Amino acid sequence: MIKRNKLFGNQTRVTFCLPRDTPPGTVSVVGCFNDWQPGRHELVARRDGTRTVTVRLGPGEHRFRYLATGGVWLDDEAADAVDEQGSRLLL
Repeated sequence: MIKRNKLFGNQTRVTFCLPRDTPPGTVSVVGCFNDWQPGRHELVARRDGTRTVTVRLGPGEHRFRYLATGGVWLDDEAADAVDEQGSRLLL
């Protein structure tokens, strides 16, 4: 799941959300906005049974994927588009 909140100016707060245990282990959202570096935006467990991380993004196209423990890559079907290069957000 992806939640978007428009901020003052041209920024958007984007919250990436996955179930707490699926996939198991640590999960990071990696993308063009963090130079595809795992660990910079690691999802954190919440009381409601999910894990989330929030980033601020400017307008334009943003590509991302989730990287889980063991090198497991996941795409987000809630993104604006998914193709062979991963998930895409258009802000």
